[in-house]
Amino acid sequence: MGGLTRRVLGYASASLLLLVGWHLVAVLIDSPALPGPVPALAAFGRLFAATLLPEVLVSGWRVAISMAIGTALAVPLGLVIGRSPRLDAVCGPLIFLTYPVPKIVFLPVLLVLLGIGSLSKITLITLIVFFQILVTARDAARGIPAASVLSVRSLGADRWQVFRHVVVPAALPDVFTALRISTGTAIAVLFFTESIAGTDGIGYYIIDAWSRLAYTDMFAGIVAMALLGVVLYEALEVAEARICRWARVGR
Repeated sequence: MGGLTRRVLGYASASLLLLVGWHLVAVLIDSPALPGPVPALAAFGRLFAATLLPEVLVSGWRVAISMAIGTALAVPLGLVIGRSPRLDAVCGPLIFLTYPVPKIVFLPVLLVLLGIGSLSKITLITLIVFFQILVTARDAARGIPAASVLSVRSLGADRWQVFRHVVVPAALPDVFTALRISTGTAIAVLFFTESIAGTDGIGYYIIDAWSRLAYTDMFAGIVAMALLGVVLYEALEVAEARICRWARVGR
């Protein structure tokens, strides 16, 4: 059985299990606030093309551009810091002080400075993703065995060649793992920002439907946001499979 077939069957089985569980909980609670999967999915099908898809595209663009910017800034910086004891001695304490601070607390400041449009949301998600990737890239670079570097140096490789052919390949699998974890965080932050300070996006749509007591529409939006997360996660899986082929050998 091919890898794609296994993944499709896995998603189908998991979806069926979730739908059954959803139905049972809805029956037990018996509240309009928790419609069953059938009416929610019917609303999803009815609203998808005209209403949900435009909102999902707005939200997806915000998450994708934020993750791209955060990764592009954090990966090279983290790898350089991790391979330079002097830089690490200076930057390490700064990372330790700033990383644990919940970046969501800066949302009011960003809303005042950048407004309630996409820029404030992208900036906040970028900031969160940046620190998650930075810490991972730094730790991955520090954890590279010295023997791996010495073996390449013995063949005459300079610093740039060591960085390109040893440090980057060794750190990339860990970076992709951090990216997959960051996807869930980014979407959660996106929902928060769109719901309290926005006029578009799938997070805004969900809260708007909730305020109208349109619970089936609200759950259609929740399904749409869940699918957005799955699409982004699978995109990272495909990218890692193509970029880090050596790490997938034997899987």
